[in-house]
Amino acid sequence: MAEPLFYVDRSEILEGGVEEVRAGMRDLAAFVAEREPRLIAYHFYLDEAASTMSVVAVHPDPASMERHLELGGPKFRAFGALIRMRSIDVYGQPGPAVVDRLREKAQYLGGASVTLHTLQAGFSRLDGG
Repeated sequence: MAEPLFYVDRSEILEGGVEEVRAGMRDLAAFVAEREPRLIAYHFYLDEAASTMSVVAVHPDPASMERHLELGGPKFRAFGALIRMRSIDVYGQPGPAVVDRLREKAQYLGGASVTLHTLQAGFSRLDGG
């Protein structure tokens, strides 16, 4: 069984863009929910006081993350001009193709860092057991 991947990114919302980003988050979440049944979790969080958006996703394996980047990327660009990405953190082993795509995404959205974290110990009960 492949190791799950945990993805977290943080972005600054540019001045005046909070409401449009909020609408974009909802639209993208609904789009992904319909088209990516293997994606375990996909959440957007907003800290309005700090004008910061965070995305948290849990993928069952690298193939799920790669599919997400293919499908969601064009939809995300609809509000990508309203944010400046600060960081991308991936917990697990996404594979070289996914890492390349994430670095492209980070560069496109402001040059954020992409940090990979390798599992050392622990377990997941993703089946609810």
